[in-house]
Amino acid sequence: MTPDTRDEEHKPEVASDVELLASLGYKQEFKRDFSPAELFGLSFSIIGVAPSVASVLLYSIVYGPVAMVWGWATCSVFLMFIAMAMAELGSSAPTSGGLYYWAFKFSSPKYRNLLAWVIGYINTIGYIGGTAGIDWGLALQIMAGASIGSNETFVPTNAQTFGVYCAILVVHSIIASMATKVVARLQLPYIALNILLCLGVIIGLPAATPKEFRNTAKFAMGDFENFVGWPDGYGFLLSFLAPLWTIGGFDTSVHISEEARNAQVAVPLAIMLAPALGCMLGWAINVALVFCMGTDLANITGSPIGQPMATILFNSFGRNGTLAIWSLFIVTQFMMGTNVLTAGSRQIFAFARDGALPFSRFLYRLNAHTGTPINCVCFCAFGAALLALLTFAGASAIGAVFTMAIVCQYLSYSTSIAARFLGGTTFKPGPFYLGRFSLPVAVVAVSFMLFMTVVLLFPLAPDPTAQSMNYTIVVIGGTIALCILYYFFPKYGGRYWFKGPVTTVEQVVDNDDGSKDDFKQEFESKASQ
Repeated sequence: MTPDTRDEEHKPEVASDVELLASLGYKQEFKRDFSPAELFGLSFSIIGVAPSVASVLLYSIVYGPVAMVWGWATCSVFLMFIAMAMAELGSSAPTSGGLYYWAFKFSSPKYRNLLAWVIGYINTIGYIGGTAGIDWGLALQIMAGASIGSNETFVPTNAQTFGVYCAILVVHSIIASMATKVVARLQLPYIALNILLCLGVIIGLPAATPKEFRNTAKFAMGDFENFVGWPDGYGFLLSFLAPLWTIGGFDTSVHISEEARNAQVAVPLAIMLAPALGCMLGWAINVALVFCMGTDLANITGSPIGQPMATILFNSFGRNGTLAIWSLFIVTQFMMGTNVLTAGSRQIFAFARDGALPFSRFLYRLNAHTGTPINCVCFCAFGAALLALLTFAGASAIGAVFTMAIVCQYLSYSTSIAARFLGGTTFKPGPFYLGRFSLPVAVVAVSFMLFMTVVLLFPLAPDPTAQSMNYTIVVIGGTIALCILYYFFPKYGGRYWFKGPVTTVEQVVDNDDGSKDDFKQEFESKASQ
């Protein structure tokens, strides 16, 4: 099928999407080149099950197999409640603005401007944090591969890892700036590689593990360790950081919705299917790990390789086998970074379109050649580079990047979901609708997210020092404080000119004399106020 034929085939579908977007107040600016399967691929590859498990395994393995297996299973149930609640919103109003648009649309008129403003900023810093977390994890994986290849004689410094990290951000920025069609066509190979890597670990690890590293079912399914110092029950909750980080980004498909065909169906399908598959594959990987990692967990966490997952693979596959499979981890994590930067740039573009960000005039631009928001891509990447400077404050400080992305997501998700039921506005459901189960699902989802937000703000170990402190509250609290200060700033603050989402679609207005005028509330008119 030629490109022209394909475009002709999807014209009615795209026309319907354009009409829906216009009903939300926005004109069509992106090209709708994402099919539903490719949109699912983007959401699933951002989850990146195997490399994500590797990136945060340190936060669950310190509590032993029980936390890795049963902590993951318990958390997965609640994650699917979040997915269901988010899918309903995504099906009702699929727009790149996503969370802050919903916060405005469904909130009480008295609070909607402020809530949309705050959620927009939290979601923006959340994507910057997500980009930083994924690319920092990738840099660590590259350095772990270098350590394995050097017979563990190479021990990277923070400065060396940061240099690799910055180089990764540059490459990701180039790819995320490409035309929508290019990014869309990458997604199906991403799906295949992600699933093959997961199956490689689930099947290959038990087959390759020597007898001395194989564990009994009693140990694998029932041993609880505590290397941190928190009470056991609280430590079990802290181990949720692994599945929470891995199975996240429920809103990523929403931010690409203006580039997707049949968005009202494609968006909720991606929100539901990607986490469901990710939860199952992630649990299976953890089961394979606990049966094949041996019982000396202290040696795994303290290995000079610097990555617990890489250490476990090394013990089972040997040096050459580990380097081969580890290279697939790196490639898959690289895919994750590309897609999360792409989604983050669309969130920033949407927020700038409504004039809320500093330099909105500069950010609200689509490149004439690629049709993508290159300025927003660079803005997100630069913010991620600055955020990763936390690594020079200590190993625990960079851990705040992982928790920060989750906390930002959950604050945004909770506000939007709660606003639907508490704001007093009419909710018009899309094709995906839970009916009478909507409220119970929302209550469970919001309660879990608020509870875990509090848990994740605590340090990873009791009696923290300046080096081991959890800096999440500092970064998020500072962001919220600054954006509120900006909103209420005398004369120039957002309260004087930010009125929520801008109408960019043309409307026909009837005049008193019977004539008709085209009216459009342009972005520039609001940004200049």
